[in-house]
Amino acid sequence: MKTLTYLWLLIGIVFTLQSCDKDETKTVLLDEQSRTSAVLAVSSSTIVLSKEVAEQTMLQIRLSPASFGYQAAISNTLQFAVKGSNFAEVKEVIIPNGQDSLDFTGDNLNTQVLALNVPTGEPTAIEVRIKSSISGSIAPVYSTPVSLEITPYAAVSYLYVPGAYQNWVIEVAESLISPTSNSIYTGIIYFPEADSEFKITPLRDWAQSFGDAGDNKIILNEGGNIKAPRAGNLELTVNTNNNTIAYADHSWGVIGDATPGGWGADTDMRYDNANQVWKVTVDFVVGNFKFRKNHDWGTNLGGANGTLSAGGADIAVSQAGTYDIILDVTNNTYTLVKK
Repeated sequence: MKTLTYLWLLIGIVFTLQSCDKDETKTVLLDEQSRTSAVLAVSSSTIVLSKEVAEQTMLQIRLSPASFGYQAAISNTLQFAVKGSNFAEVKEVIIPNGQDSLDFTGDNLNTQVLALNVPTGEPTAIEVRIKSSISGSIAPVYSTPVSLEITPYAAVSYLYVPGAYQNWVIEVAESLISPTSNSIYTGIIYFPEADSEFKITPLRDWAQSFGDAGDNKIILNEGGNIKAPRAGNLELTVNTNNNTIAYADHSWGVIGDATPGGWGADTDMRYDNANQVWKVTVDFVVGNFKFRKNHDWGTNLGGANGTLSAGGADIAVSQAGTYDIILDVTNNTYTLVKK
């Protein structure tokens, strides 16, 4: 009887050791050479995008998962890059956990591609790959890149800047523009004082907004109010690829003996972001004036009859009165209308 008991005890020990050995095998991390990357498949390799197909599914991504040697939660990220760049600059899209596919509408795909600063209206060679990782301390694995030829289209998009400078009325807040929807937006806003507070919104509502994350960074739906670093006309550049914000002085004014400040001080204009022109209403006396950038004679415009040139002649004002002035520095034109 004792012999039988010992026998069963011995069998139990052996079984336990084998089970432990199997469990340990399951949790062994494969060396880098033995790990396998995801396998990526795409629905099409040549894609022409346009506004007409903006809402249609234009690209389907399918993947077979990577393996690190044991069962673990794998994070997958789809990376876009210009072919030949060795993925030095990428646009990334996170694939939700447990999902092995991703579909892109024309509009969405166009946004991803334009974020790589490629030209519109012509084909560009793009590469996509899957980055798979399980931990920040373990090197990720990358799928073999798949080549695509994508023709993006120009698509203007906007951000909005409600703030104290315009009494937080979001419906009429100034806008920032991205001419090609590459997620880089610029616009010029007049802040009456330093530390003037504002936020940035994707739409003209408060459903979502970017707040201050410190060190010229912004964060979606978090952070406090952003503050203008100084008073005056500032050109804002917001990059939602890396969630940064930058500021630069950018102002135009009128100066001359016809203006309230004479030849010694500019009368600043306000920028109309929607129409991309500068505007001001000024009380003129008979005399002359010019347009000047950033309160400096390094860049000035003069001319006659609505046409301007760099360093051109003084513009004559033959009748005193109140004038509405519009300056278009893109086309070097101006309008002068007496009220």
